[in-house]
Amino acid sequence: MTRHCSAWLVSAPASGQGKTSVTAALARAHARLGRRVRVFKTGPDFLDPMILARASGSPVYQLDAWMGGEHDVRAQLYQAAGEADLILVEGVMGLFDGAPSSADLAARFGLPVLAVIDGSAMAQTFGALAHGLATYRSDVTVQGVFANRVGSDYHAKLLRESLPPSLAWHGTLPRDTTPCRSALARDGSSERPISLPERHLGLVSADELEDLDARLEALADALEARSTLSLPPPVPFAPATIAAPTVSLAGLRIAIARDAAFAFLYPANIDVLRAAGASLTFFSPLAGDALPPCDAVWLPGGYPELHLDTLAARVDLRNALRAHVDAGRPLLAECGGLLYALDQLADRDGHAAPMAGLLRGTAMVQPRMTALGMQAVALPEGDLRGHSFHYARASIDAEPLTHATNPNGGPTTEAVYRRARMTASFVHLYFPSHPDAAARLFLP
Repeated sequence: MTRHCSAWLVSAPASGQGKTSVTAALARAHARLGRRVRVFKTGPDFLDPMILARASGSPVYQLDAWMGGEHDVRAQLYQAAGEADLILVEGVMGLFDGAPSSADLAARFGLPVLAVIDGSAMAQTFGALAHGLATYRSDVTVQGVFANRVGSDYHAKLLRESLPPSLAWHGTLPRDTTPCRSALARDGSSERPISLPERHLGLVSADELEDLDARLEALADALEARSTLSLPPPVPFAPATIAAPTVSLAGLRIAIARDAAFAFLYPANIDVLRAAGASLTFFSPLAGDALPPCDAVWLPGGYPELHLDTLAARVDLRNALRAHVDAGRPLLAECGGLLYALDQLADRDGHAAPMAGLLRGTAMVQPRMTALGMQAVALPEGDLRGHSFHYARASIDAEPLTHATNPNGGPTTEAVYRRARMTASFVHLYFPSHPDAAARLFLP
């Protein structure tokens, strides 16, 4: 049975327009009204979803028609439509950028677009830009426009009056560089920061921002003061079921590193392992947790370069992981996990520290990004898809098992290494792209 739910794909003319801030403000403001909000992120991103999950109160999953496939996107939207009053999908880059683009997703699934435009350096040209977004493709419906980083009420008036009649005005947020001086502040304070700080892989992780909820409340306050918070029109979502693995991991214990150094975990990947029957235990290398009793280990991506000395001091964990790999037990190390698996890692300032020594090699974080792109990997367990995005350059003394390929012909084609049952690479794998192949990575 088709389900109907109000929905927006929140997009923009380019990166840096404030899509995440607006999506977070919408999610928190509607949730405060008692509405059930489900948020998704287009494309392979870890940091935005952490912020959006805090804003909405629910886990944020990826929607990517290449990485997960069209059926995966359809199934996730259908499931969300059965439990939400509002679905928000934050786009990636500019509306028409990439292949597939956010516009492709909007067109394929009938998602109306809310265009977020940074109005800080323009007036009437705002309307021309909005008109261009709305008319560039006939199969994409730009339902309305949201102005970000607006300087004053008069500035907002100029922007609003520049819009063609066919585009709805959905409000504004003030400039991110100024505090929100709002009488709506619920803790009695007169001002709150509304900017979301960034670092070299994007936004700062949600768990590292002690005042994140205050920032989200300030965003919601600012939005509430400048928007009606009306729901967009309902969208029909066709039935589809999320694919489950047929490979059984029943009885297997998987230990997963999870803390500020190993934070990049797709919720859908966790779902695949649980659907296969695995027992999952999370541990924090930074907090001093010992490696739990387990049959397999997963070291996901994150920021090991920000915690070099703490990780280097974990001689006990290093020895336990070496014993695990030497015994022929499975271990998956992805990106930051790969960096930790090497003999040594240096940050961008040249400070180096010994790591786990599971794979012969060293790496150093560079001042600029070294790899970016979707990745397809043909492994003995099956073909998997994912992506690569990192600032590190590694020198690894091992013959790669295989190399990933980039579907868009980009230069990033990551090497994949295997030692016994350890698999290590810079690729962040998306398990729903082939649930059985993903499950096999953790089999003895």
